[in-house]
Amino acid sequence: MRIAFVSGGKESLYALYLAGGADIGLLLIYDFPRPNPHIVNIHKSIETLTLFNINCILVKKLRKGCERKQTIDVLRVLGVKEIVAGDVYIEEHLKYMESIANEVGAKLIEPLWGLSPDELLYREFHELQLETLIIGCIGKLKNWLGRTINNRNLDEFIHYTKNLGVDVLGEHGEYHTLVLNTKYHRGCLKYRVVAREVYNNYYIVRLI
Repeated sequence: MRIAFVSGGKESLYALYLAGGADIGLLLIYDFPRPNPHIVNIHKSIETLTLFNINCILVKKLRKGCERKQTIDVLRVLGVKEIVAGDVYIEEHLKYMESIANEVGAKLIEPLWGLSPDELLYREFHELQLETLIIGCIGKLKNWLGRTINNRNLDEFIHYTKNLGVDVLGEHGEYHTLVLNTKYHRGCLKYRVVAREVYNNYYIVRLI
């Protein structure tokens, strides 16, 4: 049994693509101090994962303070032997995933680890023909909230983030994306923005 940690964002789908797919996509819901844009729009996260041909998606809500234990419990119940994740360069995240995989007795697959942010971003967009929507971002990037990024404006977005000193991948949560389309999608994800909200200088959109 192979599972992939997924969110509906660009890195999670690209990692899954490079790993050659998974039996189950696992979408974990954490209790954050502010709303997580993927959870606010969880219906759209599930929809894009389905369009990407992930036929089995498991959603699990984790209790605050029990996240690690409950994640391990789910993986054990599923009999997981391989775990796919989309970490890039944050050591703390990698070590956390390694500890979970070791506890479960599963092999950890991290196909994005060690790639430079610029190289990874270009590879994602060109290899998958990505089209993404920014569904959450810090105040510095609010001009991009609710805008799509694709190969036509990728350079513009990279230039914009670098001028602000923001990580181009958003690896520290500077922004979150929802994948609207790839060359492997069965169709483009349809959506409509119904609200724009701000929480302590973090901006999100709500979609239907």
